Amino acid sequence: MIVFNSLDNVLPARDEANSSLNSINGRVVLVQSSGKIKNISFTFDILNDTLRNPECVFWNFSLFDGLGGWDGKGCELVLNINETGTVTCNCNHLTSFSILMSPNSPKKLYLDIITYIGVGISMGSLVICLIIEGLIWRKIRKNETSYLRHVAIVNIAVSLLIANIWFIIGAAISDAEVKNPPACTAATFFIHFFYLALFFWMLASAMLLLYRTTNVFGGGLSKASMLAIGFFLGYGAPLIIATVTIAATAPDNGYIRENTICWLNWDKSKALLAFVIPALSIVVINLIILVVVLYKIIRRRVGTTAAQAEEKHVLVVIAKSLAVLTPFFGITWGLGAGILADPTNEGIHIAFAFFNSLQGFFILVFGTLLDGKVRTVQF
Repeated sequence: MIVFNSLDNVLPARDEANSSLNSINGRVVLVQSSGKIKNISFTFDILNDTLRNPECVFWNFSLFDGLGGWDGKGCELVLNINETGTVTCNCNHLTSFSILMSPNSPKKLYLDIITYIGVGISMGSLVICLIIEGLIWRKIRKNETSYLRHVAIVNIAVSLLIANIWFIIGAAISDAEVKNPPACTAATFFIHFFYLALFFWMLASAMLLLYRTTNVFGGGLSKASMLAIGFFLGYGAPLIIATVTIAATAPDNGYIRENTICWLNWDKSKALLAFVIPALSIVVINLIILVVVLYKIIRRRVGTTAAQAEEKHVLVVIAKSLAVLTPFFGITWGLGAGILADPTNEGIHIAFAFFNSLQGFFILVFGTLLDGKVRTVQF
């Protein structure tokens, strides 16, 4: 820590509103830390006791196109004792979901509010989704395609729920005063794996839809074979990608981010591409499958038997579900890619945090409740 008596001559008293009406009324303190600071307090001696309304600020180098200015976000006035001529300030930093994509995530309170409220709604929605699926499980086993669809929905919900839990664990590790790189590496691996599993199970659902739509003569693969393919695609492919990523980048300390932040590195190794490329590729593939399937369904005549009508109903439900969830996830992680291109754009950060934190709610509504037969099941 270094205390400057006259650094205010170099760092002018302009704030984020570009106002120069205020005055620097204390020493300027320079603090360098080897780790990430979660909470830090300073007590300053007041230089001019005739001035009022003190504010706690830090020098934000990103203001005014890199010129810098004094910024009060994340810092608060704790104690103002006029008798002793001192002011105590406390600064803190939290972790938001936007850290998943941003090399330079802004520390904004509203991002944290959006994140934590959203993740609470998301996790609650996923739990409700799994409870509903458990209650209707016996009812949906009669139709093979319906059964396979619900297997995919359950695994999508489980993958996202576990990914959110590991994100919370990773955030706690990142914010801890004592850094634990091995624990952070483990958290990053599981976050990466389960987020990928979410996308690969969506791909499995789309492949089921394509297979059932084009296999007009029946027969073909058995239910056990399709389940095996689904689980290999849903968990096997993510495991391979996550394992190769950590094996290729961890030896050179390029797996997690600097200062033990628990997410894939971008600046040094571009490890984050091991998530972005598969996720966005699956979005594109699913959209192509949707176009093909919708064309086939529109051209196909309604079956004459109850079984054929039931099969078409299930296929239409899968198509509707993917038609909503695929663009939604595509927009979400497309915004994440936008953050990589413009990490200082707060609008993109807000939109990404909002969409990302409500994924569970959309899975509940458009994955489970979209099916009218689910809503009318008699328990």
